[in-house]
Amino acid sequence: MSRALFSARRLLPLVLLLAVALLGSILLRDHLTFETLRDNREALETFRDSHLWLSAGLFVLAYTAIVAFSLPGAAVASLTGGFLFGLFPGALFNVVAATLGALMVFAVVRAGLGEGLKARIDSSDGAVRRLSDGIRRNEVPVLLSMRLVPVVPFFLANLVAAVLGVGMVRFLWTTFVGIIPGGVVYTWVGAGLGEVFARGETPNMGIILEPHVLGPLLGLALLALLPIFLRRFVRL
Repeated sequence: MSRALFSARRLLPLVLLLAVALLGSILLRDHLTFETLRDNREALETFRDSHLWLSAGLFVLAYTAIVAFSLPGAAVASLTGGFLFGLFPGALFNVVAATLGALMVFAVVRAGLGEGLKARIDSSDGAVRRLSDGIRRNEVPVLLSMRLVPVVPFFLANLVAAVLGVGMVRFLWTTFVGIIPGGVVYTWVGAGLGEVFARGETPNMGIILEPHVLGPLLGLALLALLPIFLRRFVRL
């Protein structure tokens, strides 16, 4: 009885996170958009000019919540950081908020499911176990590469790290460092939104996939994976 109650308590934060994520995706889907930013830009700029540090704190909290609950609008939030605070400290605010949100997801999933799933994977035998062991042997390169290249969904990367039992400190710093390049790109786009608004245009949200941007990110990801290849080469 007590064991079941303990398990229920550990799962409760995860259930609440999923419930808020589902509710938020339904209620906020049409509000966390570029159009909302465009229509409220003057009010946001006025509030920022009057209460700079308060607006910065509220922005970081809002962006953290968006990431933690996997709400729609993360890209728009990154643009907002650049629009309101410029490339710097906008990029810093964006990266810090996204890292904190990811850490919340990681902690909740690891507390609710991580240990149980990790034990099952460790006791299994097959492709999943071999993949898990391979990732654990190369945690830092794999974690960095997943963050550098926007191929693996952000939430999924948090989930994988939690299930595989990655250390919290290692998860924290690899997330922070790994999302800096992409965060800077989106913040840079956001910093130029004033001109975009003036022309009545929509920002290029797919800029991260442009060859001149994706190419360097892929290069950084391969550089992060270089230790894995070197170890295999030495063994051969």
